[in-house]
Amino acid sequence: MSYSNRATYWRQREFLRRQFLQDGKLPFADVLSRQCIDEGLSTIEACWNDRVYTPLITLWVFLGQVLSVDHSCRGAVARLVAHRVSRGLAPCSSRTGAYCRARKRLPERFFATIARAIGRELSDRAEQRWLWKGRRVYMFDGTTVSMPDTPSNQEAYPQSNKQSPGVGFPLARVGAVLSLSCGAILDLGVAAYSGKGQGEVTLLRQLWNLFQPGDVLLTDALMCNWRNLYELQQRGVHVVTRLNKALRRADFRKGHRLGKEDHLVDWPKPHICEVGRKAQRAMPRQLTVREVRVRIEQPGFRSKVMILVTTLLDPEQASVADLADLYRQRWNQEIDFCSLKVALQMDVLRCKTPELVRKEIWTHALAYNLIRTVIAQSAVRHEVSPRSISFKATMQILEAFQPLLAMAKQSHDERHAVYEQLLDAVAMHRIADRPNRFEPRLRKRRFKKYDYMMKPRSETKLDILKQLRKK
Repeated sequence: MSYSNRATYWRQREFLRRQFLQDGKLPFADVLSRQCIDEGLSTIEACWNDRVYTPLITLWVFLGQVLSVDHSCRGAVARLVAHRVSRGLAPCSSRTGAYCRARKRLPERFFATIARAIGRELSDRAEQRWLWKGRRVYMFDGTTVSMPDTPSNQEAYPQSNKQSPGVGFPLARVGAVLSLSCGAILDLGVAAYSGKGQGEVTLLRQLWNLFQPGDVLLTDALMCNWRNLYELQQRGVHVVTRLNKALRRADFRKGHRLGKEDHLVDWPKPHICEVGRKAQRAMPRQLTVREVRVRIEQPGFRSKVMILVTTLLDPEQASVADLADLYRQRWNQEIDFCSLKVALQMDVLRCKTPELVRKEIWTHALAYNLIRTVIAQSAVRHEVSPRSISFKATMQILEAFQPLLAMAKQSHDERHAVYEQLLDAVAMHRIADRPNRFEPRLRKRRFKKYDYMMKPRSETKLDILKQLRKK
C-alpha cells in the first residue's frame, strides 16, 4: 500500500515512533524502524480512501485502546478527537463506526508483521550480559483467553464442553515464544481450546522455525516427548524441560554416569504415527538425552524432587546447578502472561468476530513488545537487567507521558530530555527479589451473592417474564 500524500505518511510514521521513544540516539531507538512499518503496510492490498483513519492512525488508536484502562472503542475515538483538537486540526466524529470499519479493513498480517519484527529485533539486540552462558534462551507456554459470546466466535473457538450451551464463553488457546533475556514476544499462535491438533504441542511445532542453531528452548513437562527433542536437536536447538512422568520414568542406575544424580541415557524411539512411515524409518532408533535430578530443600518444608531433561549433554557447558537455576527462571513466562492478561487486560477480549479477535491478540502482543522496548532502554541507561524492572509501572508511566510525547512543537533536544526523564522514572520501579515466595490462591474480597447463569440468557429472561406474569 502507498500513501497518496507522502508528507502525511512521514508525519504519522514519525509520530507513531515518538510515542514509544523510537527517536534520537537512545538505545533500541530503531526497533520500531521505518522498514518495519513499511513492511507492515506492504501487507495491505486494498485501496484505502479514509483520510482520518489511515492505517497508521488506526494502529495508533488501537494501541491506545489496548494500553488504556478503558478498553472501549468510544474512549479510543475520544482520545483521537482530543489529539486532533490539540494539534489545531478539525475534530473528527466521536462516533465509533468509522474507526471500527477501518480496524476491520486492516489485515491480520499487518499487526502480526509489526509485532513479530519488533520482538525479534529486540531479542537479537539483547546485551551479552542478559544472556544465559552466552546463549539465547526462549520460553514457550500456552494460555487461554475468553471473548464475547457471538455465534461466529462460538463456531471458531467453542466454549468448554463441560459447560452447557449458551452459558459459557468462547475460549481460544494462545501459545507464545518469549525471550528470557528481555521478555519480548517473538511469535504466537492461536487455536481452539480443544480438539485434535489444537494443543500446545501443535502450536510449538508451528512456531519453532524461528529458532536458530545454538538457541535454548525452556519448556514445561508437556513438551517433553521424543519427537520434540529429536526434531529440535536436528535444528541445532537445545531443550531444557521437565520429565513427563506420564510417558517415562527415570532410572539413574542405568546409562552413562556424569556425576551424582546426573547421567546420559538412550531413549528408544516410540511409534510416531503423525509423521508417516517413511519419515519414522528415517529417524534413529534411540535418542541420547541427559537426565538430572534436582532436590529443592527449604527449611520447614518437605523436600521436592524434580527430574530435568536436556539435550545439553556436556556437564562442563551446563552443570546441574546451572540447569536448576535456568529451569527456575521459567517462572518468568508465567509473569509475562500475567502482564499480558492482567496488566494489559487480554484475559477477556472484546471483539465479536474471530478475525477481529486475532487482530486484538496481535495488537496486545505489539503493545507488550513496545513496552518491553521501553524497559530495555531504561535497563541499558541504568545498567540493570530488564527483568528487574516492573512491567506495569512502565505501562503506567508511559501512559502518563503520552500527552507530553504527542506535543508537536517540541524540538529534538526537548523530546530527548522528556525521554530521559521517562526512562529515569521507569528505572525507579524495580521488582523486589522474593525467593520462595508463596501466596494462597484464594479470594478475600466477597462478591455479590448472585446465582450463576445456568441457562442461556434468552431462556433466563423468559423465566423472569413468566415469574412476573404469575405475580
